[in-house]
Amino acid sequence: MSTDTNNFARRVFFWGGIYGIAVLLPQYVQDQKVGRLITAPLDYPEQFYGFIGTALAWQFVFLLIARDVLRFRMFMLPAIAEKLLFSVPVFVLYGMERVPGLTVVAAGLDFLLGLLFIAAWLRTRPAG
Repeated sequence: MSTDTNNFARRVFFWGGIYGIAVLLPQYVQDQKVGRLITAPLDYPEQFYGFIGTALAWQFVFLLIARDVLRFRMFMLPAIAEKLLFSVPVFVLYGMERVPGLTVVAAGLDFLLGLLFIAAWLRTRPAG
């Protein structure tokens, strides 16, 4: 496995994790603001915090993958799912006029990261 390939995967997962922490962590103290930006104050804050907490935990998994992309390569598959299982439904919901454009921007960034995660997974494929 070439060092360039490993470096690509390391960078993708490292910066994906850093970006996610930077975006998610502040939301722990902004539930009311987020609710107003999207539609109205949140009716189910436990779902909001559950989503933020689960997504935040995944950012630490991304950082773990970045430390040893070959050893943790199989974790890239659920990492890809984590990105696509948020972004793709948001695109569908936007098409149904059920989410605002601001949400689509966040989903678009996650979708891009999902594509980069796929590229990292493919590029770290064992020779043979």
